[in-house]
Amino acid sequence: MTKFGIFLAPFHPVGQNPTLALHDDLDLIGHLDRLGFDEAWIGEHHSAGYEIITSPEVFIATAAERTSRIRLGTGVSSLPYHQPLMLADRMVLLDHLTRGRVMLGCGPGALPSDAFMMGIEVGRQRDMMEESLEVILALLAGEVVNRQTDWFTLRDARLQLLPYTQPRFEVAVAAQISPAGPRAAGRFGCSLLSIGATTQGGFDLLGSHWDIMEERAEQFATTVDRRDWRLVAPVHVAETREQAYRDVQFGLADWVDYFQRVAALPLAPDTTNTTELADAMNASGFAVVGTPDDVAGQISRLHEQSGGFGTFLCMAHDWADRAATARSYALLAREVFPRFQGSADPLTRSRDWAIERRPEFIGAVGGAVMDAISKHHAEKAEHAEKGEHAGKGEHAGKGEHAEAGIQKAEPAEAGAGD
Repeated sequence: MTKFGIFLAPFHPVGQNPTLALHDDLDLIGHLDRLGFDEAWIGEHHSAGYEIITSPEVFIATAAERTSRIRLGTGVSSLPYHQPLMLADRMVLLDHLTRGRVMLGCGPGALPSDAFMMGIEVGRQRDMMEESLEVILALLAGEVVNRQTDWFTLRDARLQLLPYTQPRFEVAVAAQISPAGPRAAGRFGCSLLSIGATTQGGFDLLGSHWDIMEERAEQFATTVDRRDWRLVAPVHVAETREQAYRDVQFGLADWVDYFQRVAALPLAPDTTNTTELADAMNASGFAVVGTPDDVAGQISRLHEQSGGFGTFLCMAHDWADRAATARSYALLAREVFPRFQGSADPLTRSRDWAIERRPEFIGAVGGAVMDAISKHHAEKAEHAEKGEHAGKGEHAGKGEHAEAGIQKAEPAEAGAGD
């Protein structure tokens, strides 16, 4: 059974009200919670103007108070940017505050501009991530850690508060094209979060990434499970493909421009024509701008290419306005979820069974109706007959009483004459 969620970087074009955008993000999480989405992953970024959540932990704490069931993860915490003891402490606190709804997503950091501001060499980030992850997992397991590296020091470090979730909350490692993510996830027995699953390189590497996971898990005697594998892809759906194309006139071009000029990841032709952009992304398989059927086809394609995964995450974006975006998620919940979760199958079987037996059932109902009609008429006839007899008896009784009254009156009249 496939689960569903979102990956909220977020992506908000520069020039709009950032405060309103953040509160819209919180409202979106509440909407997804009501629709039955399983989880939401919240990003961490510090530059470039588009991805404006700087602390996924603070955002999650706020979102948790507005929701009741959806699980909330950091998507992802950039480990080289944090002292590992401090990050582990914050996540354990969140685990208690949310009563077990929190997840830790780990990565090296996506934007080189973030690393530059902190004086971190981009070439060192993946090694730093693995060093930090090893320590965080040890701390979450209740171990005392002594570790000296060129960027952090731990002396008799331990968590005074252990996780609410036992033995610990879920920890996932991000993967795009590089094998660093699946290598670390396999080594430590963590989940895998494939952020670029539908990019050309990411899609081609899906199968090999899981092979790396299994090889590393065997090497380090850990356990990995495809059900804990999450694939991320951007989608926008409407009742018709034509409507979906009209919806994304709102913001698709701005989103593509960000990846081409800022994030340096060309995803579509160099054009501002939204129809051409949507056509190109649909044709490449990178995204879906279309109907629930189109999204279902994309998910099936990903299952086939990967060999199977556990959760499909919609990459959140501002391609459409707020109302159309909310409608897109509602259509996914109503029409796509049941296809991969089997929730509608028993209803379909029950309907088909009723259709197949309909002649028998209709015959039985018809017979019961005729029986009821016959019974009704018989009861009316019986009541009518009883009423007729009762009327005759009543008339006769009244005559006898009248005659007796006359007889009784005669002596009285005689007495009066005397």
